[in-house]
Amino acid sequence: MRIGLLTEGGYPYVGGEGGVWCDRLVRGLDRHEFDVYAFSTGQAQEDAGWVELPPQVQRVRTAPLWVAEEDGVVHGRRARRRFTEHYGELAAALCTAAEPGTAQKPGTAQGPGIAEKPGTAEADRFANALHGLAELARDEGGLVAALRSEQAVRALERACRAPGARRAAREARVSDLLTVADHLERALRPLSLDWYEEDGLGAVDLCHAASGGIAALPGLLARHFFGVPLVVTEYGVRLRTHYLTRPDASPAVRSLLAAFHGLLTAETYRAASYLVPGNAHARRWQERCGADRAKLRTIHPGLDATPFARVGEDRRPEDREKDEKREKQERQEKQEHAGPHTLVWFGRVEPAKDLVSLLHAFAEVRAAEPGTRLRIVGRPSGPEGEAYLGHCRALAAQLFPDEADGPHAVGRNPVSFEEPGGPGAETTADVHAGGAVTVLSSVVEGFPVGLIEAMFCGRATVSTDVGAVVEVIGGTGLVVPPRNPRALAEACVSLLRDPERRARLGAAARARALELFSVEQNVAAFRGLYLETVARTPVRRPVLDGAGDPQPFAAPAEAHVPGHWTEPTPRAVPTWAVETPEPVTETVR
Repeated sequence: MRIGLLTEGGYPYVGGEGGVWCDRLVRGLDRHEFDVYAFSTGQAQEDAGWVELPPQVQRVRTAPLWVAEEDGVVHGRRARRRFTEHYGELAAALCTAAEPGTAQKPGTAQGPGIAEKPGTAEADRFANALHGLAELARDEGGLVAALRSEQAVRALERACRAPGARRAAREARVSDLLTVADHLERALRPLSLDWYEEDGLGAVDLCHAASGGIAALPGLLARHFFGVPLVVTEYGVRLRTHYLTRPDASPAVRSLLAAFHGLLTAETYRAASYLVPGNAHARRWQERCGADRAKLRTIHPGLDATPFARVGEDRRPEDREKDEKREKQERQEKQEHAGPHTLVWFGRVEPAKDLVSLLHAFAEVRAAEPGTRLRIVGRPSGPEGEAYLGHCRALAAQLFPDEADGPHAVGRNPVSFEEPGGPGAETTADVHAGGAVTVLSSVVEGFPVGLIEAMFCGRATVSTDVGAVVEVIGGTGLVVPPRNPRALAEACVSLLRDPERRARLGAAARARALELFSVEQNVAAFRGLYLETVARTPVRRPVLDGAGDPQPFAAPAEAHVPGHWTEPTPRAVPTWAVETPEPVTETVR
């Protein structure tokens, strides 16, 4: 099978978002061929280069979203008229679409407080306009100049002033129109690419968008031009991100951009053969944004469990405590703070992780269990993370003054702030192995990868009930409300005082992680989904027999996968089955 993998700011670039799971997917499906179509998000990302690509990646085509070079295309009068018509229709759909976040009228089927989905008329209008612009770009060679022109701004202004436009659109000022037009120009840059040819996306059997939004737009056009089926994976719902951005923009800008991304998401969900959320949290968002429940297939992200096997299959914590005296010296040399009374936090340091609540909770833990220590291992995320780390260090020094064992000993704080790869070049597995309990204190969390790593290590966990935490943990850890230091402390103390319970929860957590969150289950799930998608898709390039008649079952989905079942098996054929029949028509004399 030939798969067109569509990415934005990720694979095959080094350090791109979602690049790790894409690389594992491509390497795991080594019997398929992959064509990668990638959008870059900045010069620094392009300068960093690509990851090492496996041989099944046949072709890579990239395009920058952060800059658009002039293509030199000059539209004639007829092309300008087509552009004005289609762009005006797209702008009209934005101005009349349902306001995102508004409540339904009381008594509706959805109930109060549920956001309105785009109406059918606006959705059809948007889709027709988008396809019209794509066809124009394909015929004329691009839309870069047209999307930047005054013609586009005036078409947007007419749509905002037309009868039936929403109040927020009618109140748009000239600066608002310029901002929206600039955003639309960047979002519609994929229309001007030369990817939509028979030897491009038209040659693949299936398009797989690694995220929603702009990354899925080439898949929409491949489906429109060639009937290529589309699968969309969303480990984080892009529409939710757009709703939460631009908080300082004017109401008109927020309303029009939210309408654009809402309509683009609705069209993507409508056109996709399957939607793949990475967890139940993302699945609920997709359903709220209009996804058909019958198209949803939840596939959890896959993590490589190999680096954690040594720790996860190590001795039980209670056995470690029994041999503590014998191994004390060796353990101190390897890891100063490790031990059966150590709490571990691992992740990015930023306000959303709520380390302040963790430190206040640890103060109560120390009051109940004086010998307990807390290791905070992670790097700050940007300037905001640096400032937050400094605040947490100051709070720890205030809550826990340095302690000393005697008058001539040097005291140390029971809370240590460390960076990954610190003393002894610790791996992630070593960090989790150095503690009895792994703690997650976030107030905002998507899919908690760090928590799964602790589960692979066989560690009991205490987590806050945010994002997909409950779905990941199941019944293998303790979950408390966010921003509740007392509940967090009580859960930690209960596990510190019960090593047998820690052992049971840790073993159950490792078994659950291996079953649900390994690379193998992720790859196997996508392999089956690819075959199911192609099998349900009408043949786009029919196979003809010698007489020119179509053979509808000549190329089943399984035939795309190399294997013994695709090799023809010679068999005896009766003579009457190979004789050429007499023509039915009579010869006119």
